[in-house]
Amino acid sequence: MKTSEPIAEAVSLPVEDRALVVETLLRSLNPPEADVDAAWAKVARQRLDELRSGKVEPVLGETVFNRIRQLYAK
Repeated sequence: MKTSEPIAEAVSLPVEDRALVVETLLRSLNPPEADVDAAWAKVARQRLDELRSGKVEPVLGETVFNRIRQLYAK
């Protein structure tokens, strides 16, 4: 089977199904590691709790990237 055939078929799928195909293919290249996923989930919950409690203030992504550009422009 030519690679172009399954790609053409995948592209014709509804967006939700294409997303599932992409996720499945990516997982086949980089299998999930339960302990790593659990650690990242813990960090994500902590960060969400900090945002919800007001302990930290959110910063727009555009602002972050502008700061990075300024830092490396020097």
